[in-house]
Amino acid sequence: MKRTTARELAIQLGFAAAANNMAISDVLDQFFSFEHYESLEEEGELYSEYPDEQQMDYIRRLVTLTAENRSEIDGFIERYAKGWKIGRISRTALAVMRCAICEILYMDDVPNSAAINEAVELCKSYDEPETVSFVNGVLGGFMRGEFGDQPGAVKTQEAET
Repeated sequence: MKRTTARELAIQLGFAAAANNMAISDVLDQFFSFEHYESLEEEGELYSEYPDEQQMDYIRRLVTLTAENRSEIDGFIERYAKGWKIGRISRTALAVMRCAICEILYMDDVPNSAAINEAVELCKSYDEPETVSFVNGVLGGFMRGEFGDQPGAVKTQEAET
């Protein structure tokens, strides 16, 4: 399983947790039970391979960090989604942006440019071109506003320590 696939699973889980107002641990446990995951194989290639230990760690970290820092992340989204309130943004686009911003802020093993590029590419699979442009614009604004658009920008956690 590629990291892109693991990222897409994390976005789906974040979406599901937000939509159902469920605890992240419950969502993860239910989703990754072998029986449930095997039943998803019919849904598409995304579920054809069960995540290995490293991929599972990445998915769990991303989903958990996104949930734990949702208020801060949503604040960034509102700041850079000029004129848009969170409630007006498609839930899929919101899940994609939350994960990308989480990776940028809290996951040192993910390059900032990769987080944005992957978010935009994943968004293309789920949303209209206008939404993809919107997501790209919000994430680009976030990078320029928070990091001065430096490709190898230091993440906030590193800067604080």
